[in-house]
Amino acid sequence: MSESVEQEPLFEVRIGNSQVTLLGTAHVSRASADKVRELLDSGTYDAVAVELCPSRYHAILDPDALARMDLFKVVREGKVSMVAANLALGAYQQRLAEQFGIEPGAEQLAAIRHAQEHHKPVLLIDREIGVTLRRVLHNVPWWKRFGLFAGLLGSLISRDEVSEADIEGLKEGDVLEHTFAEFAEDRKDLFTPLIDERDRYMAARLLQELQEQSPERVLAVVGAGHLKGIRAYLDSGMERPARVIEKLDHLPTPSRWPRLIPWLIVALVISGFVIGFLRSPELGWQLVMDWVLINGALSALGALIAAGHPLTILTAFVAAPITSLNPTVGAGMVTAAAELYLRKPQVGDFSRLKHDTTQVRGWWRNRVSRTLLVFLFSTLGSAAGTYVAGFRIFDRLVG
Repeated sequence: MSESVEQEPLFEVRIGNSQVTLLGTAHVSRASADKVRELLDSGTYDAVAVELCPSRYHAILDPDALARMDLFKVVREGKVSMVAANLALGAYQQRLAEQFGIEPGAEQLAAIRHAQEHHKPVLLIDREIGVTLRRVLHNVPWWKRFGLFAGLLGSLISRDEVSEADIEGLKEGDVLEHTFAEFAEDRKDLFTPLIDERDRYMAARLLQELQEQSPERVLAVVGAGHLKGIRAYLDSGMERPARVIEKLDHLPTPSRWPRLIPWLIVALVISGFVIGFLRSPELGWQLVMDWVLINGALSALGALIAAGHPLTILTAFVAAPITSLNPTVGAGMVTAAAELYLRKPQVGDFSRLKHDTTQVRGWWRNRVSRTLLVFLFSTLGSAAGTYVAGFRIFDRLVG
């Protein structure tokens, strides 16, 4: 794919005593990286702003950091889903690199390296990715969330080739927006938190840095999909950028209902047991048996699908009926801990993690990613078992 550096859009914006050059780039383009180097080699700029948050900045400088994670800590703090999603996203980017010989984010890395070599400040202007994803979830109705992320993860670990059309879409827009929008029924759910809010956030961060550091010339390297929005917010003016940043960093207050539903289910199940025993001991024990067998079997099936150790599968069967009656402890926490104890990942598993997760079978072969799968699948099995067993108990009581 031949590209000319002339294709990269540029806008000049004068803000106070500072001159800001907004460079619209493609995150999967050699031409964008070349244009960044060309501009910075001119010696015109004394500061560089990049479309990165602190966590993504450290990740791009230290791509193997994820492989040094403390798995027990990840499980204990309930971060398995986020780590699995990060691994899947990394696998998707690796597929791009292998198929097209393009390293996503090369233009951002080129800007950072140049700034470091010439002792110039690097301004991180994007919002933390964790905040953005949480605001995305808040914006997407709860009944669409499972399909959205199931489709996303399924695509990211797929071995199907990325089409030329997908590459062009990534060049014209934003990597996160393009990836999520493929599975969203309504892109409006995603546009506000993924694009518009970040346009406003990055404009505010630029203004904040200009006020605090007063550089004369700044090169801002941002995705082409954000260029128009950032420019519009800068042109319109923003009196209190810190206030805007604080507002856009705010995590939406979670709805009470999702937190109350598990406790409501527990109350209904226990009430069902009580009613069953009041009618007859035989019925009561039958309801308990239904709960144990259905919940335990489906969680164990999840651990089996994840290729967990035989004792991990047995642990899932025993733990799920108990943990399902205590929403503060999930079956996945118990099964993942068991898998880690029984099959402790080796140094080689961590070193191969980035490569192994680019292939579907690699997720099951690598002990690190397999532990994550044990957590996810046994948790899903237990959740399904809770509802199936609950309906079974209800059916026996009214039948």
